[in-house]
Amino acid sequence: MPAKRGQLRIITGKWRGRKINFVDRPQLRPTSDRIRETLFNWLQPYVQNANCLDLFAGSGALSFEALSRGAKHAVMIDRDPQVITALKMNIEKLAAAEQVTLIQTDPLTQPIKLAQTFDLVFLDPPFQQKLLAPSIAWLIDNNLLAQHSKIYIEAEKNLLELPIPAKWHIMRDNIAGDVRYSLIDVI
Repeated sequence: MPAKRGQLRIITGKWRGRKINFVDRPQLRPTSDRIRETLFNWLQPYVQNANCLDLFAGSGALSFEALSRGAKHAVMIDRDPQVITALKMNIEKLAAAEQVTLIQTDPLTQPIKLAQTFDLVFLDPPFQQKLLAPSIAWLIDNNLLAQHSKIYIEAEKNLLELPIPAKWHIMRDNIAGDVRYSLIDVI
């Protein structure tokens, strides 16, 4: 039975089958079950004990899935107060307060300092707003990437070239429906 609008399920791990709620808005596109399953198959060797950054957290599905599968900690950032409220409720529902840092801001316009580097970064900005390049620049400028970090990028399928540095390596790249999704190795 499919999840109702504004709700999705965690695929596997300690929270397998648990449902989380999110703000149902046109610009908020939670990563589909199919893509999340593929992504986390790709990430399987890298998730255990990883520190994660979810820059446009939205539903929080990617961070919650990573934590469910053994990631150590996730920093979720979103600027929308209603999204933050829904994330807080899901963190409470999953008893995940020790594993999550939740920040309400737009880091591209309001500077914040994060005192750590990240092994996994989930970069899934709203489509058609040209936020990938400035987000990647922000990650680099703030030294937020651990050596050999993995960055998951979700973008509109017609984006022909990802705005990543030449030395970074595209490990996986696929299209499903209107979504291009890629896994990048930071070299």
